[in-house]
Amino acid sequence: MQFEFSTAARIMFGPGTSRDIGAVAKSLGRRALIVVGRSLARSHRFLGSLESSQVECVSFHVPHEPTTRLVSAGAELAKAEQCEVVIAVGGGSVLDAAKAIAAIASNGGEVTDYLEVVGKGRSLSQPSLPWIAVPTTAGTGAEVTRNAVLASPEHRMKASLRSSFLAARAAIVDPELTHDLPPALTASTGLDALTQLIEPYVSHRANPITDGFCVEGLRRCARSLRRAFENGRETSAREDMSLASLLSGLALANAGLGAVHGFAAAIGGMFPAPHGAVCAALLPHVMAMNVRALRRREPQSAVLRRFDEIARLLTQNPAADTDAGIEWIRQLCAALEVAPLRVYGITPQYFPELIERTAKASSTKNNPIVLHPAELQEILTASI
Repeated sequence: MQFEFSTAARIMFGPGTSRDIGAVAKSLGRRALIVVGRSLARSHRFLGSLESSQVECVSFHVPHEPTTRLVSAGAELAKAEQCEVVIAVGGGSVLDAAKAIAAIASNGGEVTDYLEVVGKGRSLSQPSLPWIAVPTTAGTGAEVTRNAVLASPEHRMKASLRSSFLAARAAIVDPELTHDLPPALTASTGLDALTQLIEPYVSHRANPITDGFCVEGLRRCARSLRRAFENGRETSAREDMSLASLLSGLALANAGLGAVHGFAAAIGGMFPAPHGAVCAALLPHVMAMNVRALRRREPQSAVLRRFDEIARLLTQNPAADTDAGIEWIRQLCAALEVAPLRVYGITPQYFPELIERTAKASSTKNNPIVLHPAELQEILTASI
């Protein structure tokens, strides 16, 4: 057995931890680029802490999922303003944008120089500017991953910038910041976290450390995702989901993902579809196909026993089998009002291109079994 584990330099978890952002930022630099979503509203609560710690701030907005052009603009602003640290306050898009901005600001060049699949895939040669992650959603785990998923409009594809230099200097996970998330966003991000706990557990790169994170995260998702959706002010449910998201990030960063995220990368590059919602629409169908393919072609695979264990964790029934687990996820998706892929304009005419792109995606390479084109098509047909 041989594996490697890497994550953020420092993780702070718990209600109210975000109030310490000023002291954390001050230890890394006196001038910060604060990366936020559409508005500064969510960052207002931190500005006082930063000001009292004598950290000057320049803001940069990420109004949508990050693109290569947006990251270039952010990096140029960081350099022009002589920022020493980057602070990200927002969901996965904001965090991915911030880590990419921090990397490009210190390495220079074009963003596509460093992208997988659609770019040159060059390695970053210099450490990124130190950056601090403050997630305001519970789903992506981007605060502890070492990759940034960016859209390349000219290629109509999403691809990853990947490097150990992308690890956050500090990840501050405060469940209180998720209390005001609307139900739809709670559902899509929560189901993204659930996917990111299932896929690393059955990945070719699974290891004993990531297994522990996946098992604990699945337990918390099982008992709290629906509760957080139904009552966003329920403190214990929000804490469970924030921790489940963090654990999913730790797992995927070190064990990889699978075909759900392979499809999501392809779909996200071609259609204006939110990442978490796409993963949610695909999850039960990819799981069902993986199990079917394993039973047909690798019936002795130990992964089948892992799918049984996932079922027991989700249903909290020690006698549950894989099929019961898949049905539990189907019912959860229905309860959380997950929309089919057709609402984003995905129709059968796009299947050939989506299948080709999915097969090439880096996440797909960690799927527990190689799925044939006909099987990938069947997944899409069931998901629309």
